[in-house]
Amino acid sequence: MRPFSIKAKLGTLVVISVLITTGLLMVALRTETELRFITVFSMIATLLITQFVAHGLTAPLDEMNTVAKGISHGDYTRRVSGADRRDELGDLASTINRMADDLEAEDRHRKELIANVSHELRTPIAALRAVLENVVDGVSPADPETMLTALRQTERLGRLTETLLDLSRLDNGVVPLRSRRFEVWPYLSGVLKEANLASSRRGPISGSGHHTRTDVHLHLDVSPPELTAHADAERLHQVVANLIDNAVKHSPPHGRVTVRARRGTGPGSLDLEVQDEGPGIPEQERHRVFERFNRGTAQYPHGPGSDGGTGLGLAIARWAVELHGGRIGVAESTRGCLIRVTLPGAPRPRR
Repeated sequence: MRPFSIKAKLGTLVVISVLITTGLLMVALRTETELRFITVFSMIATLLITQFVAHGLTAPLDEMNTVAKGISHGDYTRRVSGADRRDELGDLASTINRMADDLEAEDRHRKELIANVSHELRTPIAALRAVLENVVDGVSPADPETMLTALRQTERLGRLTETLLDLSRLDNGVVPLRSRRFEVWPYLSGVLKEANLASSRRGPISGSGHHTRTDVHLHLDVSPPELTAHADAERLHQVVANLIDNAVKHSPPHGRVTVRARRGTGPGSLDLEVQDEGPGIPEQERHRVFERFNRGTAQYPHGPGSDGGTGLGLAIARWAVELHGGRIGVAESTRGCLIRVTLPGAPRPRR
């Protein structure tokens, strides 16, 4: 039992009350004072001490009740004092304050999410509306080039919707993990080919949230060549595709993006790296790059032909990695940005 706990205080109250009563009784016996006076004095002293201790216990509870009611009505700014107390009430005050901090952060995140999604949707919708209005008003002909512009904006809306659905599944925890063993070289080679093909099809200008760079070279380095891994191929595809997309956007003209894969420490585990030759990520921003809608603060963060994306790709990548029980982060690199992913592989059988 802690020396400043409520139990200790109540025990001390009982001991003090007994000592006061005993002391007054001894005084009565020695001074021949009537017992009824001693009883009255003892009761008054005990009630005063009890009132003092009770006030110290109930006052924080009243404050906690008031703050909790405010939180239930959406006021996350108030905090409970007395979190530095060394008893159960101090622990409860700290818990309520942490809960208020979490709810305030969640409310702020919700508002930012609504604002950012509204902004992301407004841009392609406005562009698509302008194209269609020009066609309807006869300002622009409905030729293939005009329709291609409208199609690109529609594709961007579709990709943003799919991304938001992924995030919704993330928050609700309804995405199953279907892990299997596969060969790493042909798998990653297919992902890189898809990235190159998608880039060449989109052409030099696009309103999509994905890269349109055809001047960046993608290089694959898998060692040993027969390397195998145990993971959910679909979720891992999201990780690699988003990391490549982000690396290409930040690459200089005619730059190089390298995807490395190595065997991890456990059976079926995989160490994956994606490195570009861009400006890199400042150390003070590395803890924020995987947050939703974060686009960094670099002066020229994106290569030519990129609209900057939605800021959701790395958040999706982190979610998919953590779904595997793995780790993702920005590693130290002498040039460009290096993102390192570690997947644990197949779970070890229980003995």
